[in-house]
Amino acid sequence: MRAGRSLERLLTKTQPKFVHRSHVLIAGVLACGLAVLAGCSTSSVMTPGEGGTSSGMANLAPGAGDATLRVVADLPPPPAAANGVAQPVSISDIIEVSVFQVPDLSRTVQVDDAGNINLPLIGQVPAAGKSVQALQLDIQAAYGRNYLQSPSVSVLVKESAARRVTVDGEVKRAGVFPLPTSSSLLDAIALAGGFSPVADPAKVYVFRQVGDTKYVANYNVDDIRRGARPSPSVYGGDVVVVFASSSRVALQNLKEVLGVASTGARLATVP
Repeated sequence: MRAGRSLERLLTKTQPKFVHRSHVLIAGVLACGLAVLAGCSTSSVMTPGEGGTSSGMANLAPGAGDATLRVVADLPPPPAAANGVAQPVSISDIIEVSVFQVPDLSRTVQVDDAGNINLPLIGQVPAAGKSVQALQLDIQAAYGRNYLQSPSVSVLVKESAARRVTVDGEVKRAGVFPLPTSSSLLDAIALAGGFSPVADPAKVYVFRQVGDTKYVANYNVDDIRRGARPSPSVYGGDVVVVFASSSRVALQNLKEVLGVASTGARLATVP
């Protein structure tokens, strides 16, 4: 996977002797020991049994971080989700338009770079930024003006570019995945094929940008699976990174891994 190769390249810049992707996230331990990553000694996350908590968090506790990345216990929902607003149509979304009893006008189309979709007879219709309901009404009105009497149109977003999650690190199939509606962290990990043999279920980090602020939270998947805590929702744009069981994590590690996962992984979208 390109995501894995990108993480390998990040590692080899500082520790050339490691080449396997499973070692990428262990680099934080060695980097801290060799003082390669500045600040590791003051913000490291220790594995259980080394003074850390069962969630793998020690000094890097909720409230830590800086202006570029803030550590929280639970991620805040995106504003649209918090307000109960549906995700608007976005550029590159795949839209299915059905015109009742007029199958020749029904189409599956993609929102182009200008934010439009192209439909029979009525041509280009602005779509990006609109709700599905608003787009549906616009298409009905366009057909009703000149072509159909009382048309009935349905619009379905088959694939949303805005609803994709990046899953990287110690999973079997790293990449960018389309998210079904109402997806959880467990769903996202399942999309990536589950954990690799060296993954630590207590060191699953989810990154999310809300407004101008980037947040990260640590989740223990074992706790979630046994019902000790709910599986948090994941949203389009989230990045999930799974660390190896023998690794430590520092704020600097999180920033670097987020940078790689947000760019390298997005080069390969997994259908």
